Amino acid sequence: MNWWNEVEAVIEEKSLLKHAFYQAWTAGTLKRADLTHYARQYFQQESRFSRYLSSVHSNCEDLKVRQTLLENLRHEEEGKENHAELWLRFAEAAGASRDSVKNATMNPETRTCVEAFGNLARSQSWTAGLAALYAYEAQQPQIASAKIQGLKSHYKVDSAAGLKFFEIHSEVDQWHAESEKQILLDQAKKNPGLKKEIVASVSKACDALNTLLDGVCRERGIACSMKMEPAVK
Repeated sequence: MNWWNEVEAVIEEKSLLKHAFYQAWTAGTLKRADLTHYARQYFQQESRFSRYLSSVHSNCEDLKVRQTLLENLRHEEEGKENHAELWLRFAEAAGASRDSVKNATMNPETRTCVEAFGNLARSQSWTAGLAALYAYEAQQPQIASAKIQGLKSHYKVDSAAGLKFFEIHSEVDQWHAESEKQILLDQAKKNPGLKKEIVASVSKACDALNTLLDGVCRERGIACSMKMEPAVK
């Protein structure tokens, strides 16, 4: 097996679309309060994503790679429609106040996710941090498209403000993920010893994201299993 196929196999095995919370989202069986609770918890991860990027950028000694990461960072933070702001608009459309999202207390599983990503991003090996970012962004286009469909079909969230976060991620993260993949492939070609590290980091990142969803399910009393067949292809 080509070593990069191992990366993709891990992402497929631990795909967030296989988590029962996202399957319930797609099936339309979540309550509005489930969505707002999720919005509050997920904001804790989303609002920190640019800081994960910044940490990897800071640790990287390769100028060309830093320039690519800087462009990604600008997409996250630049202007009035930065990605954290767009998430807050979604949360409002789903029924959560901005203050309740910004000031939400992280549950233990969300904290585990945030700490895992922070540790990976600050790793002495910046490729480990970048691999974690890839594990996240490679899944976003498909997840975002599935969320849009579910929001429109089942939850009456169809405003431009409510959907823009997902519309942007369904497109721009395709480019981000492809750029990150090429960087990781180039680095592993120069140093084959990085391959195992990259696969391990991707696996840890996927586990962390699934753990966040587990916590949402636990607190909302939703029967969630981390491994189910995906409802959305």
